[in-house]
Amino acid sequence: MKTQTKITDFYFTHKLRTRWRDCDAFRHINNATYLSYIEDARLELMRRWGITQDGKSVIVASVKIDYYKQVVHPTELIIGQKVSRLGNKSFDINSIVFNRETNDPVCESTITIVCFDFSVNATVPVYDEIKEDYSK
Repeated sequence: MKTQTKITDFYFTHKLRTRWRDCDAFRHINNATYLSYIEDARLELMRRWGITQDGKSVIVASVKIDYYKQVVHPTELIIGQKVSRLGNKSFDINSIVFNRETNDPVCESTITIVCFDFSVNATVPVYDEIKEDYSK
């Protein structure tokens, strides 16, 4: 079912443009490419929270994505993101990709992420910075 969420419902946004190489044989943006777009946006949140390879870190545990509309190249997109669930050691990020010209939602994902300390190879409690953004 298509979301009723609007870009203005998101505190965090990330803009990008499609690339010709993102197209598939059917001349629309390939479904797998959207995960890369969402990952680009998610990396901005990771920087905000101080997530690094050598310090505080995370592991993606689950990815769910629903597609609503086709997109052709060239198109400008905007991705809205928010922390939508907070657990003890994991959290979810809800991301919706919108067509910037029409404001139509193109696809939506929920990604479950686990906070992880690679130095001890163990999960850790959700970082305070993430908890703060969940409260927004």
